[in-house]
Amino acid sequence: MALPLHHLKMTHLRLLAHLAETRRITAAADLIGVSQPTASRLIVEIEDILGQPIHERSGRGIALTVVGDALARRARRILTELQEATVEVSGLVSGDSGHLRLGSVTAPALGLMLPALRTLRLTHPNITADVTVAPSALLCQELRAGRLDLVLGRPSEPRDHEEFVTLPLDTEPVALLVRQNHPLAGKRDLVLPELMRFDWVMPADTSPLGMAMARAFRDHGMPPPRQSLTTASFLLTLTMVRQTNAIAPLARAVTDIFAGPEGGYATLDSPLQIDVGSYGLMTRQGQARTPALNRLIDQIVGQVPL
Repeated sequence: MALPLHHLKMTHLRLLAHLAETRRITAAADLIGVSQPTASRLIVEIEDILGQPIHERSGRGIALTVVGDALARRARRILTELQEATVEVSGLVSGDSGHLRLGSVTAPALGLMLPALRTLRLTHPNITADVTVAPSALLCQELRAGRLDLVLGRPSEPRDHEEFVTLPLDTEPVALLVRQNHPLAGKRDLVLPELMRFDWVMPADTSPLGMAMARAFRDHGMPPPRQSLTTASFLLTLTMVRQTNAIAPLARAVTDIFAGPEGGYATLDSPLQIDVGSYGLMTRQGQARTPALNRLIDQIVGQVPL
């Protein structure tokens, strides 16, 4: 039996999508700009149209039924498509302004994204941007949901290769950062035992950098270094290195900015050859690109050595 889904309104779809995210009627109501009683009435309307429940009470929130969850996934896709249609049509009207929602892992954020945005700001001052710096897995989730227009990062799961278009850009070599007056700063031809005498600030073992570090030490037949701190926080890493004799592996794009007399940091002449691997410019399959986004992509790609 065909269900009369054509009776669903845009407000119904928006509420469904936010219910799947928040699992709370009040929170979903706030996100679509209606009161909680109105949201409850909309849920009743949806259930009347479907002829079956879409939610059930669960603790202090709600849980979507199988039917509700399936419809919420479709609602999110529909809303994303409509959002992209709006972007595409708006881009046809004007190519000199627009707002870009961007994501990047740390190294290309500093080495490619910020220089590209700085140039774009000079040539097209009415183009604005939000930049999220986070691990690739989180950025891919946001790109898939339509909350980001572009990501500089890596596919994090098999379906990313099917759902995203990835333009390879560069690799991410790693350097070892220390404070400027570190006992090993400036010394040449360091050997691993010298490095292992010090504490390290290390990324999580499961992160791309953590796995690259593990491979590098295995290649030298060495166990992982002792460490005083494991963190994904860039600020915490810099602070720990600045205040102690700890060693931190960071992308060379990062260390090149902070190392030197004015930055207060130095890089070590390390025997370790560490590379996190390649990253690329990622967009959704079939995504509508505005002129503003294309201009940014041209700026980013133009910085990559041939």
